[in-house]
Amino acid sequence: MQGPPDISRRHLLGGGLALVGAAATGCAIPVGLGSAQTRVQYWHFLGASDGIIMNKMVQAFARDNTDIFVEENVLAWGEPYYTKIAMAGSGGRSPDLATFHLARLAGIGAGSILDPINVKLLEEAGLRASDFSPPIWERAHLDGVLYAIPFDAHPMVQYYNTDICGKAGLLGPDGKLTPTKNQEELVAALRKAKEVMGGKPPLAFDALGLGTVGPWRVWYSLYPQSGGTLLSDDGTKITIDDAKALEALRFMRMLGQEGLCDTRTDYGASVANFTNGQAAFLWNGDWETTGLKERKTPFSMTRFPSVFGSGAAQADCHSFVLPHQRNRDPEVERATYRFIAYLVKNSADWAVAGHVPAYLPALEKPEYLALQPQSEYRSVITEVSLDPQVWFAGSASRLWIEFGQAFSPVIVGQRTPEEGLAAAKDALARLMSAPNPFPDEER
Repeated sequence: MQGPPDISRRHLLGGGLALVGAAATGCAIPVGLGSAQTRVQYWHFLGASDGIIMNKMVQAFARDNTDIFVEENVLAWGEPYYTKIAMAGSGGRSPDLATFHLARLAGIGAGSILDPINVKLLEEAGLRASDFSPPIWERAHLDGVLYAIPFDAHPMVQYYNTDICGKAGLLGPDGKLTPTKNQEELVAALRKAKEVMGGKPPLAFDALGLGTVGPWRVWYSLYPQSGGTLLSDDGTKITIDDAKALEALRFMRMLGQEGLCDTRTDYGASVANFTNGQAAFLWNGDWETTGLKERKTPFSMTRFPSVFGSGAAQADCHSFVLPHQRNRDPEVERATYRFIAYLVKNSADWAVAGHVPAYLPALEKPEYLALQPQSEYRSVITEVSLDPQVWFAGSASRLWIEFGQAFSPVIVGQRTPEEGLAAAKDALARLMSAPNPFPDEER
């Protein structure tokens, strides 16, 4: 995610103020430790409605597993969190479990800062490789070793205002948005929406602003649809296909030039415009679902549109990792895997906030299929466009910000697509030559 979800989502399941307060101070949320219980220390960065849902799931686990006490510690989202994980892991005095963005895995010092997943214990807890989305499961490995257990994907999706799209004739008999299959069909739909909106830009996403990552998210949804890649598998060579990269950038520039997207919006303004009916479409991550429901925006959601072939969409994933410990207690370790398995198997509950379970059986559960519109874009789970496995990638990373800065002027019309691509490639080369903050000798 770009940042913690809007704080107004905190009332989703009740008790939000207490959780947000705990998140702000980095303190533990007590569940009640008895002398005969095994304690599992769990760190995460989940705030607002995400954090409330997680706390409810921890409490549910406690009710069903009275022999285990989960000490839930909520820490600040973003770079401070990963710094704290790295410091704890390098010292070998870590929590038993932590939530982690999967795209951060390659840069955190696996093997020293993170311990490998015990596949045997994972299977004992009832989780197997075949249970998970193949591309996400593959990305949870480094050099063939499993270091993370996937929990979800939070992909770019397309929100749409049902009132505006209805007036524009873009909804089918079932009241859902008629899918567009290529660039021409998408542009035609945007033009119809623009017409019924009196000429206002029908599409919103964060196109500019300090540290904006919206242009990266849009481009890294469009560009991989035609098979484009960023780096070689080993992360040592730039493999950008200029023709495909420019095709995506020219499309993004056209959206701005033709007034089909609002080029003046940062993240907050893009969400506000859609929330208030000032945009027919919003391209964003799936985490705005709860806020839009609370504000009673007439909306639904679908997959990011297919423009250049496939239905790929930029995404990151929440996962579970084991920060390094010098001496992992076998009893605590087994309790940890029981807790992980409980969360993963019940990830239909987690999906309330919008995220797509990486655990494939959850996608077929009646309670998940009943979630609307959350279940409408579930098929993207096998077509996620994940970051390359390099230290400078992942949520809130320099890669996202550098590419956002390179591409934002293209959308606004202040830079040509060729200039934008050149700036992005220069930034990528600089990042590749910069020292890894977790070099091999420290791993």
